[in-house]
Amino acid sequence: MEPQLTPLIESLPSTVPFVGPETLERQRNRPFRARLGANENGFGPAPSVIAAMRAAAPEVWKYCDPENFDLKAALAAHLAVTPRNVVVGEGVDTLLGLTVRQYVREGTPVVTSLGAYPTFNFHVAGFGGRLVTVPYRDDREDLDALLDAVIREKAPLVYFSNPDNPMGTWHEAAAIEAFIAALPETTLLILDEAYGETAPASALPAIDVSRRNVLRMRTFSKAYGLAGMRCGYAIGAESQITAFDKIRNHFGMNRMVQIAALAALADQPYLNTVVARIIAGRDRIAAIAARNGLAAIPSATNFVTIDCGRDGTYAASVLSGLIERDIFVRKPMAPVLDRCIRVSVGLDEELDLFDEKLTETLAALK
Repeated sequence: MEPQLTPLIESLPSTVPFVGPETLERQRNRPFRARLGANENGFGPAPSVIAAMRAAAPEVWKYCDPENFDLKAALAAHLAVTPRNVVVGEGVDTLLGLTVRQYVREGTPVVTSLGAYPTFNFHVAGFGGRLVTVPYRDDREDLDALLDAVIREKAPLVYFSNPDNPMGTWHEAAAIEAFIAALPETTLLILDEAYGETAPASALPAIDVSRRNVLRMRTFSKAYGLAGMRCGYAIGAESQITAFDKIRNHFGMNRMVQIAALAALADQPYLNTVVARIIAGRDRIAAIAARNGLAAIPSATNFVTIDCGRDGTYAASVLSGLIERDIFVRKPMAPVLDRCIRVSVGLDEELDLFDEKLTETLAALK
């Protein structure tokens, strides 16, 4: 005999949302030469961030400030809201889990797009929610279909990312504002803006914390180059944000992360430089795809999704060929979207390798 899991946990499959590049490197017994599959920012954090971390290193014997006071104050000033409208957490993934925990019980319908960010789906399953999915339309999340599903299912929660992962596409702010206006007041929208810094300004609606059914999430993992430190934040009405304090891990953030995020936020000139490099990298990946007879889907993120022009089986062969040639990339898995591979912006030398090995892979498949 042994302690028994709950029936819900017993019913869930043992699965991993993402197989990390480190896992693949252990399986292959050699490292990748280009790490272009996890949407990390290979340009790294600002030198000012590294200097702040170096100066703070002797202080790591201290716990973090459980209120995240300085970081929340800086974020509030940056966003033109109050600190009571901001909650900080260990990456958007953690904040998604805390949100689902607040609004979902066994059998609760939750609406999302088929093929959208899978970690959200794992949180829904982990709390017993019933996932309701709608397909993408023209490689973008379908706002009309999402709204129809919310109304049909009387769903208390809907998840939508803008710009989108895994396709890199986006909706303009006016379309999102119309979607929000049409939502029932009893439905909370999780608007995931992890790639907001790399999107055109026209894609981001103005922040309105008077709306009690919109929770916007952003991160330091992408444009700020701090993916390994796990720091995200949510912006919303005070009543929404206060609820997080009831269940969050108050010592979940570590002191070094707080210092790094604070320094990163302060160095907006470096952020602007990185965003320019990301835009140039997207253009280069699109040119590589075109030169090889493939089509790049226009992107507002730090990656480019490439249409391989056939079906999911062929795209999987392209993916495998690149991995065999030491290039780490990923691909969407949902039907229709699975005809593509997804390539993160990287350093020039990594994109040189990708260019060379993509040509080799496609030639081998012929």
